[in-house]
Amino acid sequence: MAGGPGVGDVAPDFTLAGTPNGRRYSLAEFRERPVVLVFYPADNTPVCTTQLSRYSADLDQFDDLGAQVLGISPQGVASHESFSAELDLGFPLLADEGKAVGKQYRVVGPLGFYKRSVFVVDAKGVIRYAHRSSQGLTYRKTDELVEAVQAAM
Repeated sequence: MAGGPGVGDVAPDFTLAGTPNGRRYSLAEFRERPVVLVFYPADNTPVCTTQLSRYSADLDQFDDLGAQVLGISPQGVASHESFSAELDLGFPLLADEGKAVGKQYRVVGPLGFYKRSVFVVDAKGVIRYAHRSSQGLTYRKTDELVEAVQAAM
C-alpha cells in the first residue's frame, strides 16, 4: 500500500464528525452495504459545488443499490453545515480537519490540499474502485460510480 490503499485492499476505518449536527460517523458502521467515499478539496468551490450537487441530485441511483455516499473534506462541521444546507445535499459531509483520513487514503497532495478522489467500498469493507485525481478539475460521473457499486455487489 505504498501508494495508498487501492482495489482489493481493506479500506482504512475512520471516525469523523459530520452533518447533521456534528454526528460522528465511522466507516465500520456501514458494513453490510456499499459505501462511496467522495474526498473533495473544499466547500464552496466551483467544481466541488457542481460535483456534490450532481451526486445529491442522483442520490436515488445510489439508494436503489443500498449504497451510502459520504463526502469528506478538511473543512470543519460548521462549514459543512452551511455548504450542505445551501445545496440541500442528501448525504453527510464529514470533517477531516487534521487530514488524518486523507493521509490514510493518500489523497493529500504535495501542497497539503486534498486531491479529488473517490473510493467504492463493498459490504465487507474492501475497496472495489479507487480514483485519485491529479488535477482535480473534473470529477467522476454518477454513471461510472453506480457501475462501480454494482460491480462491488
